[in-house]
Amino acid sequence: MNRNWLSVEPEGLYIRPAAVYVDPITPVEKAIVTHAHADHARPGHMRVYATPETLAIMACRFGARFSEERVAVDLGDTLELPNGVAMRLSPAGHILGSAQVTLTYNNEVATISGDYKRAYDPTCQPFEVQKSDIFITEATFALPVFTQPPIEDELERLLQSLRDFPHRCHLLGAYALGKCQRLMSVLRQLGYEETIYLHGAQIKLVELYEQFGVDLGRWRKVSEVEDKASLAGKLVIAPPSALADKWSRRFPDVMTCLASGWMQIRARAKQRRVELPLTISDHADWPQLVETIRQVDPAQLWVTHGREDALVHHAKQQGIDAIALNLLGYDEEAD
Repeated sequence: MNRNWLSVEPEGLYIRPAAVYVDPITPVEKAIVTHAHADHARPGHMRVYATPETLAIMACRFGARFSEERVAVDLGDTLELPNGVAMRLSPAGHILGSAQVTLTYNNEVATISGDYKRAYDPTCQPFEVQKSDIFITEATFALPVFTQPPIEDELERLLQSLRDFPHRCHLLGAYALGKCQRLMSVLRQLGYEETIYLHGAQIKLVELYEQFGVDLGRWRKVSEVEDKASLAGKLVIAPPSALADKWSRRFPDVMTCLASGWMQIRARAKQRRVELPLTISDHADWPQLVETIRQVDPAQLWVTHGREDALVHHAKQQGIDAIALNLLGYDEEAD
């Protein structure tokens, strides 16, 4: 590891000459935030560098005073940080506003991917490969067993179930930030024009996505529906935690569905009592991780969180100097 300018501190990954952290887990003076999921974006920093979308989502979730100062950096733009460090943000393809951070210092280039995916998502800009000397990658699904099907195929299964069981309310668990909006958008592209009913926890972020120009079609807050029996054959999207709540028992003959990369593992679906598991993740699967590393072609690979060992082993077999950073504080696939 090049500890001359990049190091791992208790707060997170630290850019020493610029005195700034990337996705720190505790409040710091200066933070670069790759995206607005709660395990990467936290309130209380003095200054936050992020895309305008990420800053807007953080304000929506944490309040307008989530930091003392905000510096908006558009995707594709370069910003000069102190002491000769140049920072460029590029799309990560994870959620709206998500960014990779490419840093240049003393002619060395390091890219911090944040969370990313290579799969189709009409709600955010697609991942862009950044040639780098050092590539810092997540490893949430970094095992060869994890190979995700196209989202269109999984959602066609959902649409077929809605046709096959018109008497059942389909209750779909999806995280409020990123996953919910992606599902809604792709369903519209597949021709589903019915009203989609939303748990109250989804509303603010759905509205924010729409403010950024993402078309999600007709939707309605499910609490506004007085006759819950009328939701037979309809689609309701709620946070995964709501699937097992008594809140869900008000709907007619519920078909429990869950969209998650972990639904590829049958034991997890059975444990959650999910009738229709949909393998849909906003993280890169094993083939995407391997292909990304090949395209970036780094001299060094640093693996931040997830299943580090398999990816480190694979990279070393390809002649890449790879290490696991073992950063703490980042969830496997959560919001």
